[in-house]
Amino acid sequence: MQIKTNNKCNFEKLNKSIVACNKCSRLVKFRKKISTEKRKQYIKETYWGKPITGFGDFNGKILFVGLAPAAHGGTRTGRVFTGDKSSDFLYKCLHKANISNQPTSLHKDDGLMLKNAFITTALKCVPPGDKPLKKELDSCFSFFNQEINKLKNLKVIVALGKIAFDACVYFYKSNYNFLDKIKFSHGSVYKLPNNILLVGCYHPSPRNVNTGRINEKKMTDLFKKTLKLV
Repeated sequence: MQIKTNNKCNFEKLNKSIVACNKCSRLVKFRKKISTEKRKQYIKETYWGKPITGFGDFNGKILFVGLAPAAHGGTRTGRVFTGDKSSDFLYKCLHKANISNQPTSLHKDDGLMLKNAFITTALKCVPPGDKPLKKELDSCFSFFNQEINKLKNLKVIVALGKIAFDACVYFYKSNYNFLDKIKFSHGSVYKLPNNILLVGCYHPSPRNVNTGRINEKKMTDLFKKTLKLV
């Protein structure tokens, strides 16, 4: 895991708390089911099967936020956006925008590093059908809040997909005096209460890629635009 020493201690305790969390019985049961049954091509692998922490440059100015770990990506590999088709597409674009040092994210020890950026999920465990309950998001928001507060140089949040965008808005409405009505769209930029900018971005899912909703140029251009905001 990529760590910069001057912020290492701030995150170590938080990450231990995240990994040890068993608050949401539905999510615990589901992640254990996935890790036991496994997908056929990963049948010989040992799944991580625990909550997923954030990853990247703890002194970064950009925070990428997904909704939750993928069932056979992060839940398998133990690192957010790692080991699935969404991460393959995402890191091609991050690398082209010079935000990551390599265009692939395969496993925890693959040498991947982020430049001036951190990536996490609003929910730390994979939910059934990718649909978390409100109480599960509420429970996880304490971790999300700590991550935001510990990223001392944070300037921009990039929400990967409408659900992640809505989760970020819900988080800010729950924790700040934020009453603005804002809608997700790719490339949208909104100012949040603590002077952080929220950027909407289509999720790098195979469905969005295969239907042409998002392509490498479109996502890379948005990431380059985001760099100019910091």
